[in-house]
This record gives sequence, C-alpha cells and structure tokens, in this order.
Amino acid sequence: MIVNTYKKYILSLFLKTLAEVLVIFFSLIIIVNLFEEINFLKNHNVGSYYPLFLSLLNTPSIIFDILPFIFLISTLLFFIKLINKNELSIFKYTGITNSQILKIIVFFSFILGIFLIFGFYTFSSKLKSQYLLKKNQFTSDDKYLAVITENGLWIRDEVNNTINIVNADKINKDLLINVSITQFDKNFNLQQVIESKEVNIKSKKWAINSASITKKNSTKQVYSLNFDSNFDIEIINNLFSNLSSMSLMQLNKLKKDYNKLGYSTVGIKVYENKILSVPIYLAIMTLLSGIIMFNSKYKKSKIFNIILGISLSVIIYYVNYFSALLGETGKIPIILSVWLPLIILIIISLIGLVRLNEK
Repeated sequence: MIVNTYKKYILSLFLKTLAEVLVIFFSLIIIVNLFEEINFLKNHNVGSYYPLFLSLLNTPSIIFDILPFIFLISTLLFFIKLINKNELSIFKYTGITNSQILKIIVFFSFILGIFLIFGFYTFSSKLKSQYLLKKNQFTSDDKYLAVITENGLWIRDEVNNTINIVNADKINKDLLINVSITQFDKNFNLQQVIESKEVNIKSKKWAINSASITKKNSTKQVYSLNFDSNFDIEIINNLFSNLSSMSLMQLNKLKKDYNKLGYSTVGIKVYENKILSVPIYLAIMTLLSGIIMFNSKYKKSKIFNIILGISLSVIIYYVNYFSALLGETGKIPIILSVWLPLIILIIISLIGLVRLNEK
C-alpha cells in the first residue's frame, strides 16, 4: 500500500509539472507564431482571427518536435519541487532509493512516448497538413502542382499561357525517365504531345533528348529540345520534403510510391526513425535530467540547475545537428546519424548512474 501511494504521488507530481511546462511552451509558441502569421498575412484580406487560427494549427507539430527538451526541463522542475519540500530526504528515510524514483518517471516517460507517437503525432500531423493547405492558398495561384502516385510523377505546369501535364515513370538523379508531356491552351484544347525516354531537369530549362512530337495527326522526331518549366529537380525535392504533415501510415504509403518511382526514400526512413526514437529519447532525457539533479541538489542553486538544463538542451540540439550533417555528407550511415546522439546520451546516462543511490 505504501509503495503504491508513493508511486502515485511521484507520477501525479511529474504529470502536473509536465502539464505546466507544456502550457508554458504552448503559449510561447502560439505568441511567436502569431507574430509570424500576422506578418505573412498583412497584405491579404483575411479576418483578424485567421493568424491565430493558423498558429493554433501549426503549434502541435512544433510541440512534438521539442518534446525531449520539454521532458528535460519538466524533470528538472519536478526534482526542484521535491527538494523544496525536502521530500527526497523523506523518501530516503522510508527506504525509497534515488534509482527507484528515477525508474518510475523514466519508465513512465517511455510509455507516454509510445502513446504520443500513435496519438499526439497523428493529431499534430493532420493539423500540420491543414496548416500547409490553408497557408498555400496565399502563396500559390494553383498554376503549379506536383504529386506522386502509383502511375509515377505527375506535374501540372503553366508557362506562357500553355498548360503542361507531365507524367514520368521514374526519377534518376537529375533525369525524368519515360516522359510524356501533354500541352493544352488556356481553354484546354489539345495542342501537342511530347514523348521522350529521358529528360534532364537540372534547371528550369529542361533538356529533352530524342523527342517524339505528335501534333494533330502527324508525328515528328526531334534530336534535342529545350523545354521551359517552373520546376527543376531542387523544387521537386522540396515539394515532398515536409514529412511532418503525414501520419505514419501516410509515410509508409509515400515510401512505397517513391520505390515505384525510383525516388530516394532515405529522407522518409530518417524521419520515420526520428519518430520511432521518441519514446527512447524522452526516457533518456528524463534519466539524464534526474541524474543532474541528484548530483547537484545540495550544491547548486535552482536557477543554476534551470540554466544548466537549458544549456544542455542547446548542446543536445547541436549534437543532433552535427550528427545529421555527418549523415547528409556520407561520413556516417544516414540512419546512424539519427541514433548516434541517443547512443551518446545513453552512455553518458549509464556513467551517471554509478553510485546514484549514495547521492
């Protein structure tokens, strides 16, 4: 009974602290985003509520991205509350060790992380998708569109009053493979169809090799042809880079579509690994934060510990950035670049666990 009581107390205090930190971060992100959306919409005729609406749609996705740091700071504040009430000493006198306290909140962080992946992330990705759809209404006139389906890459492009519908089977580096370009006038009257085995899209002036041009009832062969477009390989890559607006099921479907197209799935795999690593990340950040507090609870001020936590968050952020950079440049395997910072944190935490109960 005593064991159950202390566990409930620890979990309730940890949850309360976590909720308080979440509310603070949510409010700060809403305010910062609000100014950004107001600036973005200043030249558009929208209601006064619309910037706040966009900010609310975007905030959950940002919260999910910074969850490890929210858990780190929450754990710091959790232990500060215990220290202020001298409850750590009380726990120690009743036979409850430091490692037992840490075990409870670390395990809880891991389990909560699993629920956050399948619950909160799905929710935030749907809101992010709506956010991008709403915001794109003010950045595009719907002349340009690119999608990937089971039938390959499809592009709708309008250049010089000509509507081009482009279909390609695959993408190979800077090349579109097995390309068909159907051209219409503004009234959607068919003008001509251009077909080629290979089109270089490194720049917006596409280089078409051995083109077959069908116009009305005649077909002619052209050795090489320059074709103006609003798309190049960089723009196409960027169009499919916002993965935070997709659920895990949508990411899996997109990966299958990419495989059919011959498009690189590395970016999707990296993002999937980042999502799947969240429970471990939250547990490790909770553990690391707890170890810091146990090692400094009687030696440093509360302000020092909070500053230390924020500084640690910044350091971890740059370790993640540096690891991702190593992956992108091919210095280490791209998937390892996601897990390497976690491995480093786990090693540091294991070292910190030595003689923890003597603190």
